[in-house]
Amino acid sequence: MKAIIPVAGAGTKLRPHTYTQPKALIPLAGKTILGIIVDQLSEAGVQEFIFIVGYLGDKIQDFVHEKYPHLTTHFIQQNDRLGIGHAILLTRDLVREDEIIIVLGDSICEYDVNAVINSEHSLLGVKRVDDPRDFGVAEINEDGRITKVVEKPQIPKSNMALVGIYRIRETGMLFNCLENNIRQNITSYGEYNLTDALECMIGTGATIRSYKVQNWFDCGKKETLLESNATLLRKMGQTISAEHQFENTIIVPPVSIAAGCDISNSIIGPNVAIGECVTITDSIIKDSIIGAFSDLKDIVLTKSLIGSDTEVRGESRSLNIGDNTEIDLGKR
Repeated sequence: MKAIIPVAGAGTKLRPHTYTQPKALIPLAGKTILGIIVDQLSEAGVQEFIFIVGYLGDKIQDFVHEKYPHLTTHFIQQNDRLGIGHAILLTRDLVREDEIIIVLGDSICEYDVNAVINSEHSLLGVKRVDDPRDFGVAEINEDGRITKVVEKPQIPKSNMALVGIYRIRETGMLFNCLENNIRQNITSYGEYNLTDALECMIGTGATIRSYKVQNWFDCGKKETLLESNATLLRKMGQTISAEHQFENTIIVPPVSIAAGCDISNSIIGPNVAIGECVTITDSIIKDSIIGAFSDLKDIVLTKSLIGSDTEVRGESRSLNIGDNTEIDLGKR
């Protein structure tokens, strides 16, 4: 079993952060998006990974080599962003006829990874959504077999969205379908999509079943990333490194605070993830993600995403406030 993780996207919906940091390495609940995915798979026994990199791919390689030296890892460069289907086809020589699990680099789900890996059928992870028009969609019969998949249908016949987890047994058939689609220029929304290749496999006779994931955390844009951070902090529990300095500071759980942080005269939390070696002084921070090596002073932050190596300075205030008073220092 080999895992393929496409992480070549530019993450345009999370700019300006993704100008200098791959989306997969944005901190989330004390880890990174990519770290959570790799941990799930490696803990289930997957030891060989193929990462499809592109934009800022050197940072992905450095992260993987540093955090996972015990794993067998390969890196394939996708220079032309022609779609996930094109990216997967680039792995053909490494995969050969081995069974694979494909997990998109921003797809964090709660699911039984062992059950998916050990299934006797190919499986696609699905989750019911209110509006499926922005997703790949699976049409499923009564016994759980997928009869059709469509990329972003304008008139959906199902509300079961593909969550970005694909466990494939018939790898030869998958690669043949991908190659055929590219040769015949079969695209959806201007890209060679994996969904179209899966539809080709179904049409060729492959048995592909659905697997309903328990939870699906959206990491595609700032608002949903912060919501996912809060949910994962509650589920994974609070983590505060022993290597820190807190002076006159109140911590409101759940939070995640990495090593080397120096925090004073501040209120932190709830739902805050702070990277390593961050300095925070005279500030109030909640519902936010703070990147490593940042320096914050005299600031009130809520629902904020702060990149690494960032300096933020607010306005110092001296207040003399009586009892039973409510003060809102936000700008109008």
